[in-house]
Amino acid sequence: MKSRRFRQLCSVRGRAVAGTIIAFMIARAELFDRDHTPQEDHFVHLHGATWADYERLLELRGDHSAPRIQYLEGTIEIMSPSGTHESIKSTIGCLVEVWCLEHAIEFSTYGSWTLKKKRKKRGAEPDECYVFGRVAAPKLPDLAIEVTWTSGGLDKLEIYSKLGVPEVWYWNAGRIEVYRLRGERYVRLAASVALRGIDLVELASFLDRPTTSQAIRDYRAALAR
Repeated sequence: MKSRRFRQLCSVRGRAVAGTIIAFMIARAELFDRDHTPQEDHFVHLHGATWADYERLLELRGDHSAPRIQYLEGTIEIMSPSGTHESIKSTIGCLVEVWCLEHAIEFSTYGSWTLKKKRKKRGAEPDECYVFGRVAAPKLPDLAIEVTWTSGGLDKLEIYSKLGVPEVWYWNAGRIEVYRLRGERYVRLAASVALRGIDLVELASFLDRPTTSQAIRDYRAALAR
């Protein structure tokens, strides 16, 4: 069964794409087997790719959060996040959840939810994403969070704008920037609309703690004052 599935994936175009992703995943595994965690994100870009190629890669990767796969009008990006990237995005997520709990806001976490629209020729996987309130079967997150740790990736705002994600936060060099969808383009705002009242400068100031648990304790104590 497995060999049949692999043969189906390996069409003339699919063979090259599948081979690339397999090699990329092996290289990533070898990096993590060493005595240190990679400090840079790693990107592979496949140009002239079809939507079917993109779907094959998602199927081949399976139900994993990495590598993350994006699609933008014929270009596939395969991104293997560094340990630092993953630590920052997870800690931001934890602090967002602390803020929501302190303010009695219902939320659901959806991690790197695969968002895609064939008609728009776009697909993306956030670092973290959230739905707020009680929504039985959400079609999109209310908030996507992205960490910019290594340059060279696709413009995910260009992808998200056509997918219809209403708000995106970008962490970059210690700051969190807010982008809100207006029509089909994002505008940068000084404050979040999805979580009104959250102080993102304050939240970001706790990301330098030596452990995530320390960041949570310190942030919770600050919110209680």
